Amino acid sequence: MYKISVIGTGYVGLTTGIGLANFGSNVLCLDIEKDKIDKLKKGIMPIYEPGMDSVLKENVKHNRLNFSTDIDEGIKWADIIFIAVGTPQGDDGRADLTSLLNAVETIARNIKGYKIIVTKSTVPIGTNEKIKEIISSVDTGAHEFDVVSNPEFLREGKAMYDFLHPDRVVIGTDSPRPVEAMRRIYRPLYLNEVPFVFTDYRTAELIKYTSNCFLAMKVAFINEISRLCDVIGADVQATAKALGMDGRIGRKFLHPGPGFGGSCFPKDTNALAAYARDIGMPLSLVETTIKTNYQQKLYMVDKIKKRLGNLSGKRLAVLGLAFKSETDDIRESSAIVIINELLNEGAQVAVYDPQAMDNAKALWGDKILYCKDEYDALSGAEAMVILTEWNQFRNLHLDQIRSLMTGSAFFDFRNIYKRSEVESHGLFYEGVGQ
Repeated sequence: MYKISVIGTGYVGLTTGIGLANFGSNVLCLDIEKDKIDKLKKGIMPIYEPGMDSVLKENVKHNRLNFSTDIDEGIKWADIIFIAVGTPQGDDGRADLTSLLNAVETIARNIKGYKIIVTKSTVPIGTNEKIKEIISSVDTGAHEFDVVSNPEFLREGKAMYDFLHPDRVVIGTDSPRPVEAMRRIYRPLYLNEVPFVFTDYRTAELIKYTSNCFLAMKVAFINEISRLCDVIGADVQATAKALGMDGRIGRKFLHPGPGFGGSCFPKDTNALAAYARDIGMPLSLVETTIKTNYQQKLYMVDKIKKRLGNLSGKRLAVLGLAFKSETDDIRESSAIVIINELLNEGAQVAVYDPQAMDNAKALWGDKILYCKDEYDALSGAEAMVILTEWNQFRNLHLDQIRSLMTGSAFFDFRNIYKRSEVESHGLFYEGVGQ
């Protein structure tokens, strides 16, 4: 059994630590945030991720999973060290590697014996080579080590499932020595015939970026088509359904909406675009994806203004703040752009989200109204706007909505209702691409 340390207990690090423990390894999750580690020791999740808390508690119970703030000792103790710290988008669009490089230098100072250092964080092409150079320069050859690129492909809201049932596992390395160890820590997947892709550093790094950029382009494409459908009077949902029936295209990520957000698509499209510009090989499709995605968010505001006219002083109820359902993550959420634009127009914005209210309060403070549930938000509203496809928003009591609202505008920017059903209750329906 390998001893594994995971540096970083954010979204990726926590999923990785819990998942590897569930595969049978002895895992120590490390973080400098004492409050977070104290909560995890008590089985309290710092993030909302369905199904993760039960797997955490099960592995803590069997002593396969532990938590600590002593980074130095955790590095010395481990055979394999996973780096899973954040690489957020900087002001210039490039990935900010400050936390990652700090972690690498800490590892270099504490290497004792042979270590395998695994990069789980999403990093620009060439980063794993840089990691190897940094460790070599600090350690000066006193201890042997190998660096492995092992990118994650996790969907927020389904992270635990995706880790335990991945489509593939990518292993990038310049040495055969760590390959067997990587096979062994992922042994349950290997036995279940999950495809393993063994490649070099740069290809592994590129696989991560191209996967997210391609999916982002699919979302951006169907959103552009939805805008065309609005103009010509076609139905984007029927179009997307028929499009997805083509086996070469597939149905996933062809759901029109208010634009993509989250911690991955915006960050990774911007990072790859910036990297490509830096090396003189700009990626026009990726650049256009970024641009058109922002346009889609502004287009939602245009729809609202076209129907309601001057928004000054009007109360609008926004249902859903997270960038998608089953998460509390509002990073790069379409709700941020849309709500800020509504506020700039003088609207009074009342909001409700089942999980993201605390994150919203940290962002907007007293600029918006926070409501106890969806119906509280709708009370006295001129219009309602659905931005996140939470299940509880899929079966709203339309008669109650009509009686609560002062206006009748029903903006369904996730296309979860049928026009005929909504309008039969005396409401005006506006979807996306319908």
